[in-house]
Amino acid sequence: MALYENNIKLKGFIGKDAENFATKQQKTFTVLSLSTKSGYKDKQTQQWVNHTEWHRIVAFGKPADFAKNLKKGDYVEIEGELRSTEYDAEVGEGKKKTTVKRRGWEVRASIVKKLAKPVSGQNPDAEPITEDDAA
Repeated sequence: MALYENNIKLKGFIGKDAENFATKQQKTFTVLSLSTKSGYKDKQTQQWVNHTEWHRIVAFGKPADFAKNLKKGDYVEIEGELRSTEYDAEVGEGKKKTTVKRRGWEVRASIVKKLAKPVSGQNPDAEPITEDDAA
């Protein structure tokens, strides 16, 4: 049994066509925008409240070769590890401008699978993300 593990598995819909880039060493990688949905029933109003989460997915090597052809609306499963990066960002204007540390999160994909789209109407969470859902 591993003492530490950093594994993540996500299923969702691609938010925009895959973007392909090359490093200075001419190695290619692919960046995806993946949406996942969750929801809960509000106890006061008895209404379902949906929440859409957007994930930045970065794939290198063979997963990148497969992911480069994915289009907006494709239903996929991603496996990989969660990575964070720290960067400086300026906030404020004029004399009140200051630099703060920010943290960004992404999933480094090791497996990218395109799945068959769920049958519409079978599961309300299986509907593709619309522009109104976008954060």
